[in-house]
Amino acid sequence: MASLPALARDLRDAGLENVEVLLEHKLPLTSKRVDAVLAGVHPKTGRPSFVVVELKQWGRAHRWAGSDTLVDPEGARYSEVLHPSLQVAGYVEYLRDFLRAFEHDPQAIQGVAYLHNAVDDAVADLLTVPAIATAPLFTGQRRARFHEHLRSLLSPEVPGAEVADMFAGSAVAPSRQLLAVAADEIQKREQFKLLDEQRVAYELVMHAVGEARRGDTKEVILVTGGPGSGKSVIALSLVGELARQGRSVLHATGSRSFTITLRKVAGKGSRRAQELFKYFHSFMAAEKNGLDVLVADEAHRIREKSVSRWTRQEMRERARPQVDELIDAARVPVFLLDQNQVVRPGEIGRIEDIRAAAVRRGIPVRQVDLDDQFRAGGSLAYIQWVEQLLGLDGDPAGAAVVWETDDNFDVDIVESPEELESRLQTQRDKGYGARMTAGYCWPWSDPRDDGSLVPDVVIGDWSRPWNLRGDRSIGGAPPAALWATDTAGFGQVGCVYTAQGFEYDWNGVIIGDDLVWRSGANGGRGGWVAQRGASRDPAFRSRSVVSDADFDRLVRNTYKVLLTRGMVGTLIYSTDAETRLLLTSVTRRRVSLRDCPSPTWCLA
Repeated sequence: MASLPALARDLRDAGLENVEVLLEHKLPLTSKRVDAVLAGVHPKTGRPSFVVVELKQWGRAHRWAGSDTLVDPEGARYSEVLHPSLQVAGYVEYLRDFLRAFEHDPQAIQGVAYLHNAVDDAVADLLTVPAIATAPLFTGQRRARFHEHLRSLLSPEVPGAEVADMFAGSAVAPSRQLLAVAADEIQKREQFKLLDEQRVAYELVMHAVGEARRGDTKEVILVTGGPGSGKSVIALSLVGELARQGRSVLHATGSRSFTITLRKVAGKGSRRAQELFKYFHSFMAAEKNGLDVLVADEAHRIREKSVSRWTRQEMRERARPQVDELIDAARVPVFLLDQNQVVRPGEIGRIEDIRAAAVRRGIPVRQVDLDDQFRAGGSLAYIQWVEQLLGLDGDPAGAAVVWETDDNFDVDIVESPEELESRLQTQRDKGYGARMTAGYCWPWSDPRDDGSLVPDVVIGDWSRPWNLRGDRSIGGAPPAALWATDTAGFGQVGCVYTAQGFEYDWNGVIIGDDLVWRSGANGGRGGWVAQRGASRDPAFRSRSVVSDADFDRLVRNTYKVLLTRGMVGTLIYSTDAETRLLLTSVTRRRVSLRDCPSPTWCLA
């Protein structure tokens, strides 16, 4: 980083050579890194003291559209970025929330922003925003004040090595998962800290809402990102804040499980809060621009049309594309999506579909891409590995890519469903949450008359029931919508329709015979083969509705969803022997050569 020599020079000139500097420090459970953390001892209290430093090389910058939160740095790669004081303040609050080291002394860590190439006049209107009261901003012209501020927090005499070790080795507090705090989120947005692109997306929506009301305009916001990049955190933050401001806002999804869970958890004790959560098909007859904002979460589940077998004939005849209904419903429709999570026939929630619908109406589109990972322990490498493995990164054949060990996330291949369940139970005994999921490759029976569940998922001598399909708890099992969040859900096997949109600590995935690896496929190079005959999903029965090519794409997307639900680790089992060998070989577990189709295949 080009700014580091400037920081080193300032620490030396301030007499703080004894301070330890942690460079590019990774925030827990994310892939985001802070520029530097200074570790030392407070000059007055003698207690550990830390300063997070956000470094900017900007020479000139000004507020974007007069905003207190967004700025436009001249000559930078991106405009409309977060004010650096807000950026570093978000990092500080995140570290306070997730590191046990600050559980009893949150003020032990502070933040500063340093624009070492700038003079005051070149960034004048950045120096007057409220955020600098929490995280001061210093320019190169204010070096002396910067030194004085650092010396007020860090002692020049006491070495910081021991304190830095304490920081680096601090236990990470349990992740406050989305639905566990959703009730507070509606009333108190600060339950979650929005970082960088998340906060930019949030601020752009808030700005667009204000502009639409003042200028009678309309704008579509697209927020894209992979599993766990924070899309639903943004969605709930927007709904909570806009509702408190008295704006007309609704949250909508295409997921029954997700919507019901949000109504029961986020709207607990408040019928009004529950009414904020709707389905995509709820807007067939909505008044045009009747809402200020419609937050379309999990927008990859948008369908071609909203009609169903229960739709009245007159409504059916007037049905329009569902994406058109959602765009028309609000002044600012916000779509949050990951188009590699389209898993059902008829789902068309892709970036190009939404853009095309907006362009037909002459509506401008603004897009924010979330680059960082908050699921999978912040392991962006794991998400990329899954996409490469399944051929969702541009090579449709898939690739036998080797999983490189990541300290933030555990991946392992198990040899049997018994081992899968046993190891997940071991993690539950340690206090972690865990769930088992599988591809839809077994029949799905209704509960017996006595209320017991039929163990439909049968693999050798092992068998377990699917999760319930209805809205009632039966035999101690939770209803379908609560399978992912109720601790009683561990006894059943979940499917993609109940797992999508949720997360849990430990993730056990059974890959069925609907997707297998064959060494002779793809011209002998090896590749995935989708086997329609192994699927028991009613949605895939007809080739006239779902072509073989679409089936292949949807099955791969299904397993991407299932494989990316875990926060701490994922255990994988395949019912197919050759697929298990492939998975074993690419996770660096020892493989017996006599079990391989060929030695070169297993050693590749």
